[in-house]
Amino acid sequence: MTNEFDRQSSFGWMVNVVANHAEKKFELELKKHGLTVALWPTMMCLWEEEGVTQRDIAAKSKVENSTTTRTLDKLEKLDLVERRADPNSRRSFRIYLTDKGRAMQEDLLPVPVAVNQELMDVLDESEQKDMIRLLQKMVAAI
Repeated sequence: MTNEFDRQSSFGWMVNVVANHAEKKFELELKKHGLTVALWPTMMCLWEEEGVTQRDIAAKSKVENSTTTRTLDKLEKLDLVERRADPNSRRSFRIYLTDKGRAMQEDLLPVPVAVNQELMDVLDESEQKDMIRLLQKMVAAI
């Protein structure tokens, strides 16, 4: 094996190219609804389960707690989420979607599905399953 770097066969470079392409397409669609890719993981977490703490959201979406704070501030300004006092802790808040935030789910969930499908269409069904399985293994190790 050679120590030379070959961008064309670099896993990191290829994953980055695919991720950047997906992000641009996704961002374009989200902007139509006043959102950005940066806000997406938090919305996804809350559509899966409301009433969680900021720390729960950070852990589930694999982002720093400080980033989650800024994200929640932005989502609150957009009237998509609200912080409510945690009955079990005076220093903690539980995060809930507003009606407006809840209503976005139906329109927005198909967007990443379409973007992912477009990217995966170049692979046959078996390759798609392998790709997902291998990426899940890598994500779980992070």
